[in-house]
Amino acid sequence: MNNFISELTILAPPLLLALTLHEFAHGYIAYRLGDPTAKSLGRLTLNPLKHLDPLGTIAFFFIKFGWAKPVPVNPGYFRNPKRDMLWVALAGPATNLGLAVISALLAKGLWLLASTIPYSSLAEAILVPVNGMLIASVWINLVLCIFNFLPIPPLDGSRILAGLLPNRLAASYIRYERYGFILILILAFSGMLSKVILPLISFANHLLLS
Repeated sequence: MNNFISELTILAPPLLLALTLHEFAHGYIAYRLGDPTAKSLGRLTLNPLKHLDPLGTIAFFFIKFGWAKPVPVNPGYFRNPKRDMLWVALAGPATNLGLAVISALLAKGLWLLASTIPYSSLAEAILVPVNGMLIASVWINLVLCIFNFLPIPPLDGSRILAGLLPNRLAASYIRYERYGFILILILAFSGMLSKVILPLISFANHLLLS
């Protein structure tokens, strides 16, 4: 029980930040491109409670993959719906990639700082959990980035792919969105999802922290 509480304390802050900024990025880019839907519904906010999906958050702790409540987007407001949806979809994973890089740089800076200051129990009590959160942040954001790049509707990767496909093919592809969530759950709980993306996540994590 104590181990679970300790893990929760380390994982919760970077997870909340990663999910919140991911969804905020979608809403912000949509707003800048002319869609006020997220703003009018109170979703253009950095309040994590507005973005959390209970099942997606719990799933992160058990199957190491999770999701937030999608920000509503209405392509009807866009000047070029197909192109603009691509940018909106790209904003979330790109934000997580940026957070992973920033977290890795901060972790390395913290290691450098720790090597230059004399040891004390107070310094250890502060630096160890902060270091754990930064390392966890790298992993969490890489998971969200790579997971969301999968071209399975309704993940961001499917929106990006739809923006690159010819119109007729893109329309046919998006029709399968109703089955996508079921497919994701099957792949996740069967372990197939881990086999596909964990090697990529591990490689990127090693690259950033080495």
